[in-house]
Amino acid sequence: MQKVIIFSAPSGSGKTTLVKHCLEHFTELEFSISCTTRKARGAEVHGIDYHFISPEEFREKISKDGFVEYEEVYTDKYYGTLKSEVDRIWAAGKVVIFDVDVQGGIALKKYFGDQALSIFIMPPSVAALELRLIARGTDDLETIHTRVAKATEEISFKNDFDEIVVNDQLEAAQIEIETLIQNFLKP
Repeated sequence: MQKVIIFSAPSGSGKTTLVKHCLEHFTELEFSISCTTRKARGAEVHGIDYHFISPEEFREKISKDGFVEYEEVYTDKYYGTLKSEVDRIWAAGKVVIFDVDVQGGIALKKYFGDQALSIFIMPPSVAALELRLIARGTDDLETIHTRVAKATEEISFKNDFDEIVVNDQLEAAQIEIETLIQNFLKP
């Protein structure tokens, strides 16, 4: 059976750090590169961090049923998972690993069902999350407050996931996730 692993979390929960750890630890995993219409940020590279396309191209792919899941976050700001990306990874004999927002994670779990292990990464608290976002130094205070409000809403969906891992101590979270993935990948 072809499998997928889905990571979702509020911004600043450490999801991307944990996904990178999994990719280093499990050679059978391959990262699914999402598709977006937003512009690249900083050192992001097309085809590595995201597939950056125009809103018109995105809508064309929607009309041709090219996505496993997608959403329009803001007007003309789409994010989605291409069916061709999942097929490419499976054709290489690998297990797909996703790093997606909470709504995307729920949609992917519905789509893949028992083929998927969905993991929600919980911050130790909303206050701790806010401190992490401030420490990042990448957003102004207004943006941080918006993200914290969104995180509070996203946390309310945690029970829609197969597993909830609290990322309070990174090493403990890594060990917990390794065990979950090992058990899921067992034939």
